[in-house]
Amino acid sequence: MSENTTRVAVLVGSLRTDSVNRQVAEYLRDHAPEGVTLELVDGLGELPFYNEDIDAGETPAPAQHVRDAVADADGLLLVTPEYNGTMPAVLNNAIDWLSRPYGGGAITGKPVAAIGVTPTPYGGVWSHEHALKSVTIAGGVPLEDVTVSQTSIDVDVLGTEEVIAKLQGAVDAIVAFTPAPAAA
Repeated sequence: MSENTTRVAVLVGSLRTDSVNRQVAEYLRDHAPEGVTLELVDGLGELPFYNEDIDAGETPAPAQHVRDAVADADGLLLVTPEYNGTMPAVLNNAIDWLSRPYGGGAITGKPVAAIGVTPTPYGGVWSHEHALKSVTIAGGVPLEDVTVSQTSIDVDVLGTEEVIAKLQGAVDAIVAFTPAPAAA
């Protein structure tokens, strides 16, 4: 982590302006602990679908923006709903862009947590599992014990102390992350 401030890049898997997941991300940004900065990385909707032919030349500006924001961060927080039993395509696409170049992508070695809010019966568990699996393959370090879901649309997520504590726990886990020592 950085000397004075821990920087966490935040990718929101919902493009909807008023999505509950964006509200969660903004809440966490606005209530970040002292010494922690959460940066919401916008522009996921402008990313072209990953195509190695496109990436072989000059990287498109939206992709470079996302790569730079994540590369400059100490960790990554994914705030995402669940679409049809998995993560939204826009988030999967962003992870694809972050995973390249192979072995040296912006996500490599970074701690990553997945949280989200969705009114589905499974509360987004599959979305988070799939996102963390993709992150692992991309070289990130998943923090599996901090996946948080909200299963009822009737609950005021940001008005529930227990839920807020769980959501903040994901940020705390990223901040507390210590890389494993390199093998000798």
